[in-house]
Amino acid sequence: MRGGSRGRVLAALFERSPLSSREIMDATGLSRSQTYGCLYRAWRSGHVLRTAEAIKRGEKVFKGRRGTAHHLLPYHMYMPRPPGLDHMVVDGLRYVGFSEEYLDPRGGGGVSKARRILEYLEENSGEAFFSVEVVEALAEHGVKPGDIMSNLRRYERRGLVYVRGYKGEERETLFREGFLLTWLDPDVPREEAIMDAVVRTDAALAGRASSSPTMERMHRFRDIVLEHSALRKLVGAKFVENRLGCTRHELDTAVERAMQLYPDMETVRLFDAFRYYYHDSLSEEDLAASVEMKKNYIRKVKGAANRIGHNWEAVAEWFIDRTTTGARFWSQNHREGGMDPLRITLYLIKGVGGRRRAAEVDRVWEVTPGVFAPPVTYVLSCKWGLVTKRHVDDFLEVLRWSKEFGVDTPDGREAKNGVVGVFAASAFNPREYVQLKDGEKISLAQYAARRNLQLVTAADLNRMLREKGCPKEATVQKICRAARDEAQVREILDVFWEKPSEATETLGRLRRDNQDLYRFEEKLETR
Repeated sequence: MRGGSRGRVLAALFERSPLSSREIMDATGLSRSQTYGCLYRAWRSGHVLRTAEAIKRGEKVFKGRRGTAHHLLPYHMYMPRPPGLDHMVVDGLRYVGFSEEYLDPRGGGGVSKARRILEYLEENSGEAFFSVEVVEALAEHGVKPGDIMSNLRRYERRGLVYVRGYKGEERETLFREGFLLTWLDPDVPREEAIMDAVVRTDAALAGRASSSPTMERMHRFRDIVLEHSALRKLVGAKFVENRLGCTRHELDTAVERAMQLYPDMETVRLFDAFRYYYHDSLSEEDLAASVEMKKNYIRKVKGAANRIGHNWEAVAEWFIDRTTTGARFWSQNHREGGMDPLRITLYLIKGVGGRRRAAEVDRVWEVTPGVFAPPVTYVLSCKWGLVTKRHVDDFLEVLRWSKEFGVDTPDGREAKNGVVGVFAASAFNPREYVQLKDGEKISLAQYAARRNLQLVTAADLNRMLREKGCPKEATVQKICRAARDEAQVREILDVFWEKPSEATETLGRLRRDNQDLYRFEEKLETR
């Protein structure tokens, strides 16, 4: 029977190869154990070659009412051994003859990964480890993150390993460093082994995490509030959200529970829209002063002037992008999540205008005129309102003393060659003149041109809209005042540019849709 089984296996391989063990089972009708036994003996006796490394493939297994299980299936391919060859490569796979080094641990040829993981926990039975730590400790043996829990869940069911994660209401999830693992001694009473395991995992968690992510956020929220109250400050919800690195919903859940458990935590709403928190140890005088400071801050960053200023930046950027061929804008990731990535922070080697180490510019873009021409870098500064020489000089000083765009020359610090400053303003003071050392008086525009600075006004951009056919009532100033944010500015300008006949109607609809925003900004100004 053995010879017959072996002959059927070899016949299947000679007829069509290479084949996997499953394909050979289907071709011969042999059982799993018969097929594996014949293939191993044929490989060992030198009649077939086998892949040097197991091939891994994902497999779905239907479990009825339990759903579908996903498995990682390792298998080998086999082929008849050509005379005189001990190894060969077919379709990118290396086939080898029998050798001890190619034996699989699962077949008894070595220590399996699962056994190494279990032995590591047993040898260090007095400690608990996160799964990431186990991977690092056994990396030299080829242990990977996917090998840990797939094997330890089996040992957990056998009562040899204690696995601990975040205990939620309905399920358990892993810690940031993975699940926490420790050995369960089968030679001691079960209750005692579990209590010892809990003590070890508690020690591993001390100072690192709590038993629940919500509880951890709640405790950190309280710490942040206590810290700010000690400094006589209120702390806003957005600050806490960024500090904890959580979503708004997760923060709301943690804050709600903290307010229930700690009656000394207080909250105050400013302008019926912004939440701030403090500890009741904050005196009434300090609380009143902090509230007034926060109100002033909100008026500054949430008021109409701030919105219109940012909208003006979007207007300038839109026209640059639309009218400049090959413009490539710089972008930058900022710690403050709400900051536009197109706003660029420059590093200063000398303080400018009260800014010590850094200054912001509104946009930076590069244009390459031609194949043999060097790229030109444009740096944009925007200001809503009347611009004077003082504003222009401040922008030029930032360029000169920035690490990115300034350079030391024999004549002092200057902007690098190929760097052009662009100053965009709603209007420049037409009555301001600059007096030079020789007594000559020139206009602000002439002064900017001599300093290699380009000036862009709202009138310049409105002229371009007129050329596209927009009516006089449709201006960039009105867009800045009416739009809710920078994204809406870009949408409206697209309409103006593509459908100029609908500009007036679009502007009117924009004003009607944003009435709630205008009322809120009026509330900020009157309170």
